[in-house]
Amino acid sequence: MVTRRDEYRSLYLSYLKYCNEHDFDRMASFYTSTIKVNDVPMDPAAVTAQFAPVISAFPDWHWEIRNLAVDGDYIALHFTVTGTHRGTFQGIEATGRRVTISEFTLYRLQDRKFAEVWDLTDMDALMSQIGNGEAQAPLMATPEEAGTADS
Repeated sequence: MVTRRDEYRSLYLSYLKYCNEHDFDRMASFYTSTIKVNDVPMDPAAVTAQFAPVISAFPDWHWEIRNLAVDGDYIALHFTVTGTHRGTFQGIEATGRRVTISEFTLYRLQDRKFAEVWDLTDMDALMSQIGNGEAQAPLMATPEEAGTADS
């Protein structure tokens, strides 16, 4: 008998495969029609678009699972993320430096899709490793950047 834990783990590993292949279309197929990212409602295409500047600057960006836990409809993950700084990122020209950072992500699933995600990526460590010392902007969009701010 397949448990929910096994089902969600398998689902997540499929998603992570597409993340590490930088296949934005396949990544978006795992999201509900409106997904909340750090409490901001977003269209799936807007979510995947946030990855483009990172992947452009770090073309070998890779997530490696350190810990994965399933609790009901939630999946919690701790990653080691690596990449090589090969393009401009947040105003810093390519340095060729290899970076290693931590990321923590919590997903809530609804009908086998990601309905909500909360993410904390150690951008200060990334910026420090490429030579700036401080993160200049969050990886995830604000409501205004996502185009979902109430008018």
